[in-house]
Amino acid sequence: MRLQYISDSKGQTTGVFIPIKEWNELKSKFKGIEIDEIDIPYWHKETVRKRLAEYENNPNDVLDFDIAMMDIEKEL
Repeated sequence: MRLQYISDSKGQTTGVFIPIKEWNELKSKFKGIEIDEIDIPYWHKETVRKRLAEYENNPNDVLDFDIAMMDIEKEL
């Protein structure tokens, strides 16, 4: 795939240009890729907001992911 990267005046990459032929190939391979916005249900957004608020109020009351995974794997 021949991508072209688009940069701003500071040299930071701000976008990618995909040639139309390759874009069409991607669209046929990955159905729905051209949809530019996914409609997330309100209840899902609210659940995430509540969980973020809980974390912000109790940042030390969390589990380490790697340790939690090791504990789960021990029980399998």
